[in-house]
Amino acid sequence: MKLHGRILVALVLGAAAGATCHVAAADAEWLSWTVAHVSRPVGQVFLRALFMLVAPLLFSSLALGVAGLGDLRSLGRLGLKTFACTLVLSSIAVLLGVTLVNLFQPGSSVSPEVRERLKAEVHAQAEAKAAAGTAAPTPATPSAVDLLVQTVPDNPVKAAANGDYLGLMFFALVFGIGLGLAQGPSVGRLREVLEGLYEVMMTLIDLVIRLAPYGVFALLFTLTAEKGAEVLANLGRYVLVVLLALGLHQFVVFSLAVKLGGGMSPLAFFRAVREAMLTAFSTSSSNATLPTSLRVAEKELGLPAHVSRFVLTIGSTANQNGTALFEGVTVLFLAQFYGVELALAQQVLVVAICVLGGIGTAGVPSGSIPVIAMILARVGVPAEGIGLVLGVDRFLDMCRTTLNVTGDLAVAVIVSKSERR
Repeated sequence: MKLHGRILVALVLGAAAGATCHVAAADAEWLSWTVAHVSRPVGQVFLRALFMLVAPLLFSSLALGVAGLGDLRSLGRLGLKTFACTLVLSSIAVLLGVTLVNLFQPGSSVSPEVRERLKAEVHAQAEAKAAAGTAAPTPATPSAVDLLVQTVPDNPVKAAANGDYLGLMFFALVFGIGLGLAQGPSVGRLREVLEGLYEVMMTLIDLVIRLAPYGVFALLFTLTAEKGAEVLANLGRYVLVVLLALGLHQFVVFSLAVKLGGGMSPLAFFRAVREAMLTAFSTSSSNATLPTSLRVAEKELGLPAHVSRFVLTIGSTANQNGTALFEGVTVLFLAQFYGVELALAQQVLVVAICVLGGIGTAGVPSGSIPVIAMILARVGVPAEGIGLVLGVDRFLDMCRTTLNVTGDLAVAVIVSKSERR
């Protein structure tokens, strides 16, 4: 059985076993012992393994993605247009997803009793972190000015150690710009070191994700054994909200973008890129779809080769609209699920991290999971809830990868038209 199939089976078995134990022996001592000494530790080890890889993965992928724009002095116009389109479309995607989550509230239908228990657990975890000195140093609800100031870290190493990943991502962004501007053999060797670091991190991520069935089983068993099966009712609403947001961005936002920015009929655009969309849906990887996207851009869309190759190569890693949208929806869904109320400033923080995360997320299956785990920890949402998401992630990954690849081709159309001018 393929990995995503084993993860789905683990989700069903873990949820069923935990719900059965909750109904049959909710107050039994043996169940409390099993949760405390077996299932919860296994789930925590899986989550901590993901957290362990976040900082080096984000830094190397984001820095290389920005540096991949080339020499910004010679490719400034083309690189700036690509980067601007990426930021605008990713921002729209995240804002769309966040708006729909706030509108439909897919995680808010938990019963009052369960919600109070979830809130109590979140409060207890926050107090434990504060007592241990591991809590994030930033205030829970920073003002807009504080958020802007805290984005620039005074010490990037300290920012990474304290879990201030927004500061680390800003440093990686600046570092990538410097790496693209600097010249010389030593700079080339430094880039090779970062590429090596990125490849090692991706190898380790692949190894950790292979353990996901055991982690998902443990996480879902713990969740349903303590809370009951009703927590799973929110999962269907979450999936529907993600699909609705992806569909609106795919067929409304991109249609407007290629029509207004690229001067192309949306119907002609989607007819031309359908092969790339099908490849993206089946592989769940922007990187694996890149050869098909390049052929579609030149043969079906008739775009200039030098523009399409540049934009699509960079976009396979740096233009992840669907991933950014998915991360924003998931974080707010789990915040609603656990009863964690995020203030406007905190939601702005989530949007900013997701936009940058869309640039720094690897274009491979499940590449967004470490970023989501990082954001959850940053805003005070228990990371255990990621087990719910992992169970349905494969299908949603196929859908959001389709959006990612379509976004790359839409940006290529827009940039190509502007270059013709």
